[in-house]
Amino acid sequence: MSDDVLTHIPALRLFARSLTGRYGEADDLVQDTLVRAISSAGSYTPGTNMRAWLFTIMRNRFYNDRVKRARERPGAEDCVSGQPSSPDGQYWHVRGREIEAALMGLPPAYREAVMLVLVTGESYQSAGDILGVDIGTIKSRINRGRRLLQVALGEEV
Repeated sequence: MSDDVLTHIPALRLFARSLTGRYGEADDLVQDTLVRAISSAGSYTPGTNMRAWLFTIMRNRFYNDRVKRARERPGAEDCVSGQPSSPDGQYWHVRGREIEAALMGLPPAYREAVMLVLVTGESYQSAGDILGVDIGTIKSRINRGRRLLQVALGEEV
């Protein structure tokens, strides 16, 4: 694995998008992750899996912020300003939205495993390290996540 943080930003964005469900929040989460990684660079051991280290920082940051938001409740999530003003007309974009909605509809444990392994290309072992579970659990979650996605997208199982 590369110790160059910039090579991991696209994968961080994908994972952040799967966690937040919104592009703006995902970009903020990536930025917060990178700031946190820079500020705690001394805790990183060169030569180890930087990508897993960054994903772990991001996941912890996301869930800590989620707990904080649940306490504070700054605004309504169903605000009109967050909705698109006009629907997209291209089929591929619509299908992409359907897949995205199906992914976001997965239970968090399955969604995280599917995003890490199938979308960002992490190995099963690395995903297990990031999520703090055994490799067998990752394989099981991906298998179940795939089946749930197929059902949600109306494909035969």
